[in-house]
Amino acid sequence: MRRANIFFKSQLAGILSETDMGYCFEYLSEYLSLNNAQPVSLTLPLREKAYESVVLFPAFDGLIPEGWLLDVALRNTDISSLDRMSLLLLCCKDCIGALSVVEIHEGNE
Repeated sequence: MRRANIFFKSQLAGILSETDMGYCFEYLSEYLSLNNAQPVSLTLPLREKAYESVVLFPAFDGLIPEGWLLDVALRNTDISSLDRMSLLLLCCKDCIGALSVVEIHEGNE
C-alpha cells in the first residue's frame, strides 16, 4: 500500500492511500482543528470520516500532467499511464496550485 501526505498551501492536510479496493483520503485531525482549515477540494469537504473511491479522486488525478509533459514523464520512467498513483507521486510534489503530494516512505512517518 502506497501513501502520500497531502499539503494544502504548505500545511499538511491529510493522507492519501492506495488500497486493495482503490483509494482512501483522510483529513488529519490536527488540520481539521485549525480555525482556517479549508477543504483540499470542493469535492472533498472537511470531515472526520475517510473518503473512499475505486478510482483516484478527481482532485488528485487532475494534478497529473497531460500532453507533452506527461509524455516526458512516461518516457523517462517505466511507469504506465494507467498507474495514476505512481504518476501522482512522481509529478506532483511541487505542482502549480494549492496542493502538493509527498510520498510517505516506510520509516518516514
